[in-house]
Amino acid sequence: MAEPTNTPMPPGTPVRSLSPEPALPSLIPDASKFLPAHLRTSSGGNAAAPPKRPIVLHIGDEIKYNPKTYAEFSTAFEVVRPSAAERDRPEFIRALKERRWGDFSAIFRPFWGTGGEMGRWDAELIDLLPDTVKVFASAGAGFDWADTKLLGEKGIIYCNSGLAAAEAVADFAVAMIISTFRHLPWCISAAVFSPTSSDPNTPSTSAEAFQTCHARATAVSHNPRGHVLGLIGFGNIGQQIAAKLGHPAFGMRIAYYDVERKPVDLETSLSATFHPTLTSLLAASDCVVLATPASPDGKPLITASTLAAFQRGTRFVNVARGSLVDEEALADALDNGTLSAAALDVHADEPRVNARLVEMARALLVPSSPTTGRGASGPGPGRVMLTCHNAGGTVETHIGFEELSMRNILAVLKGGKALTPVNLGYLKQGE
Repeated sequence: MAEPTNTPMPPGTPVRSLSPEPALPSLIPDASKFLPAHLRTSSGGNAAAPPKRPIVLHIGDEIKYNPKTYAEFSTAFEVVRPSAAERDRPEFIRALKERRWGDFSAIFRPFWGTGGEMGRWDAELIDLLPDTVKVFASAGAGFDWADTKLLGEKGIIYCNSGLAAAEAVADFAVAMIISTFRHLPWCISAAVFSPTSSDPNTPSTSAEAFQTCHARATAVSHNPRGHVLGLIGFGNIGQQIAAKLGHPAFGMRIAYYDVERKPVDLETSLSATFHPTLTSLLAASDCVVLATPASPDGKPLITASTLAAFQRGTRFVNVARGSLVDEEALADALDNGTLSAAALDVHADEPRVNARLVEMARALLVPSSPTTGRGASGPGPGRVMLTCHNAGGTVETHIGFEELSMRNILAVLKGGKALTPVNLGYLKQGE
């Protein structure tokens, strides 16, 4: 399942990938305020019995990186962890109908790779959640696997952990952006080339592949400095990419499109220019980076129609969601020269990668013509970099996933504000 990246950055948050810096609040909440009414009643005028701890449903693997925090978390809450068999969708549905885990108050998913065995959180699952659930805190930045609108309408705050992944994803995006300017796949593959093809356009020896790349890559390579970097999405990750590649570092000119314009002081600090429409951004950019968790209407953002708005020869990078890109249309754009290069970390049908893009990534053909954007028998070499959804994958990211998910639950169940909510606009009235 793909994982996009873009969480609105809370005011004053440092531009870092780990969870917020302030000291962790007291981990022993006043449990009585979020228990069902029948558990808060007293009998015969006597003092009420000690309130039960709120139940947190922990889906997925055990905690790996924050045992001390988790020990305190487990003291504050009764943590219930369904087995792998219970997380299979039919059994998970059965368990919810049976109220097998009681009237739990939160759902906790600290790892992106596990805890999603029940599949998409749609109406079938959400309608079965007890009314006591107040917060769903998950690892990862993406949330297209959960109907956050429906969760909000049920009174459940969904919190992602994009803040924890921001630095790792931004670093990876920098490498991919540089790749589109410097054709790194060609340079790397030519150095280790082993001839296996009878294609006349394929170099016959590793030495020839090396020499061909050394001689010809220059004609299609450029410095990023002075080029316009267009960011679709300007949350944590978009802002960090801008900080790393703008002035004074790489000297790129930063432009962005987002559903909500950022404060002027933030734009000024990053020398970023806002574009009110996606079409405007695409027309102005030399390299476009997709860094948003979802499109406003749930449909792909990069299609044949939007690709028509790109400048000819533009570069494209996706570190967001594979589902946001029509990959066949993208392959067409690379084939006809609309795009000069692309780098994709996420894919529409993971773990399967689009066959046409794979073929382009493997190609060792003569370089693209400056006028046609094509080589002797197709797109030029080194035009496509493909990776395996690796952008956010660092130990530091996963430390942050765990910590931030726990902090979100602690904040909400103590009656405070969530740290990284994504669906507050959908919360039912009175929440």
